Amino acid sequence: MAFECPFCNRVLSSCSAYSQHVKRCSENYDSSSSSSSEEIQNEFDIITPEQDDNSEDNRNNEIIYISDDEPMFSSRSNETSDIMQVEIDELPQSMNSLTFEEFASIRYEEPASREPEFETDESKSKSDETETETDSEFKSDKTEFESDKTDNESDESEESESAEEETETIPKFPNNTYSDLMTLIIQHNLNNKAGNAIIRFFNKHSNLPTSLLPKNIEQGRKLMDRMKLINLLNKEKTNNNRNYSEQYTSNWWAQTEKTLPTGSYLLSIILYSDASTTDTLGKNTLHPIFVTLGNIITWRRNKPDVKQLLAYLPIIKAKDDTQKISEEHKNIVRRTFHKSLKFLLSPLYDDNGIELELNNSIFWCFPRISMIISDWPEACTFALTYKSTKSNYPCHFCLVSKEDLSNINLNSNQIEPRSHNNMKLYYKNNTGKNVSIENVRNFFWSVPNINIYAATVPDRMHHLDLGLFQHQLNFTKILINKQYELYEDSGSLNFIKNNKITEVYLKWNKMYLLSRKENYEESDVTLLQESINEWAKLFIELFKEHSKSELQFPKLHSWVFHICSSIREFGAINGYTTETYESLHKDCVKKPYKLTNKKEIEKQIMKIIRRKAIITESSSKEIPKTPIALKYSKKLYEFCIQNAEIYIQTRMNDPDLEKEMKLGFEKFLECLDAYLDFYDRKLSKHEEIDMIFHIYGGVTLKFGSIIRATNKFYKKPIFSNIAVEINADEIFEYTSDNGVCFAQVKIKINIL
Repeated sequence: MAFECPFCNRVLSSCSAYSQHVKRCSENYDSSSSSSSEEIQNEFDIITPEQDDNSEDNRNNEIIYISDDEPMFSSRSNETSDIMQVEIDELPQSMNSLTFEEFASIRYEEPASREPEFETDESKSKSDETETETDSEFKSDKTEFESDKTDNESDESEESESAEEETETIPKFPNNTYSDLMTLIIQHNLNNKAGNAIIRFFNKHSNLPTSLLPKNIEQGRKLMDRMKLINLLNKEKTNNNRNYSEQYTSNWWAQTEKTLPTGSYLLSIILYSDASTTDTLGKNTLHPIFVTLGNIITWRRNKPDVKQLLAYLPIIKAKDDTQKISEEHKNIVRRTFHKSLKFLLSPLYDDNGIELELNNSIFWCFPRISMIISDWPEACTFALTYKSTKSNYPCHFCLVSKEDLSNINLNSNQIEPRSHNNMKLYYKNNTGKNVSIENVRNFFWSVPNINIYAATVPDRMHHLDLGLFQHQLNFTKILINKQYELYEDSGSLNFIKNNKITEVYLKWNKMYLLSRKENYEESDVTLLQESINEWAKLFIELFKEHSKSELQFPKLHSWVFHICSSIREFGAINGYTTETYESLHKDCVKKPYKLTNKKEIEKQIMKIIRRKAIITESSSKEIPKTPIALKYSKKLYEFCIQNAEIYIQTRMNDPDLEKEMKLGFEKFLECLDAYLDFYDRKLSKHEEIDMIFHIYGGVTLKFGSIIRATNKFYKKPIFSNIAVEINADEIFEYTSDNGVCFAQVKIKINIL
């Protein structure tokens, strides 16, 4: 990939070299030609330190700024803090919540702090001056430029303040009426004359003392030219009501983008690993590690084909049980794990990033590990904290003592989060035991843009489904066995009535449903936290005396205190749950293991998986997504299109017809009317539609599944429930669960 300088036509081989060269070259370039300077100004703008603020608005910019703190693994000089911002029309706006195949279709957004892209007479005269002016002269010019737009403030200090306010404010529509007008103009390609006529008509008949619209359409177009795309899509969006959904909406994403060179993209790496037995006896074990990308939207990322097997981590076996429990052997296992991760992941952190080819376009990307998806023991392996729940500080997120694990009344001042800095300090002072960390150096301490203790996010399946809910069921059984009676007080100590038991499950259901939301506003996160606290308070009240450890569960503490912070840091919980990873153990460990000759197992399995991927890729275009019907069951009804309505109305009057089939007939008539209305406009007067409809009680699909929709199946009605995977092009037209819709079959129709 070659990059040609627009000033001197020199060709450079890498993106970073190109960016730095363009900056130096532009400083020596003669801008006396108004046409060339104007063209170049539209393509290149120097980002000055004054423009790089840490406001919430700038955090959401798609143009990335270099932070003052250089990231690790970097050898860039300080010159990159003044790196040139490049806008390339062929590059996409962002690599955020799009499907990975759509990245090449959108442009960059403009930064909030950028100067408006129009020139006053004064600024045009400034462009003819030489570039030997001092910084103070540049600031003076900038003040004069801004003062023209703020009605010539009399005092110079007031001019300077208003200029700063203008720079920090993102242009937006003054009101929704203004926005609706410009939407009408743009969508219907109306010219200025037509737009001005609409403005005059509105002003004449609105009877408002002050017009809500611009003086003319040209003024509205200029306002839109200064806008960020996000303002057009979210007119009423404010920073007071943040939205957390896809990973690109998270705090981690915003903070990490600031550390990358201008013009580059953030490539979010998500890791998942878990050891798995290869046979039913559990004699052999493999430790696969998988990788996927946070740039891919959640519902698509949760499909198995979007996860890639990266490697099998080495497993150190002990000679006997004595060696297995020795501290020396355990440390060897831990060091091997982290050295293996270093070997696998260090190549990602190249100073110059990587060039990713996608749809015949090249994107300059910087991979960054965002989070680790795993169960609790695996998370402790990544964080190198003690795995025992009885250790003094068992939480890998924070330094909470084991005595406070069931204390839900702790405030933020009583919980010290783990960080690379404080854990390295304990490690260097050889006092790691004081905070329950292993005496092994953590590889992630030297990895930029990640806090490994927060990145090992809570997993809903292991925390709730397989963890706390199982405890709740077991304690409920113990309680029932002890009391024998739930409706009347038996006189036993701390008697609990059935309404309390019911209430704790109701609160659980509320909390669980909130945890499965795909989008969280800040108010939703607060509501989730409140529902967690309500459930946890009642859970502890009812069951603490029935627990040997008095509910000192790390997962209880982690869910109460750290799940909401994880939503803010990494997005909605659905984006980092092991639910969609567990099936990979069968496809990448157990099944291929059976096909090996048990020699060099990892190499053989990798070859088997690779061959399977090749076959799947080559045949994917030939296999239809909709299962093929191989066999229909008994035909229930038959009618032609000419008498369809009369026939169906007659059948619907049958008192023995089930309500499901009546509803199916109603929906069928609606669809048939819509179909006929559509084709009536396309058919000539002499053409007729000839169709015959067959309604069957069931159908057997290609893969053996049977769908039934009949009034009588062994003398009982049956209507199958189905799950439908929505096409990617239609995903936003339906309410779905990660791209899947659920329905009940009412009637099965075959059209001839």
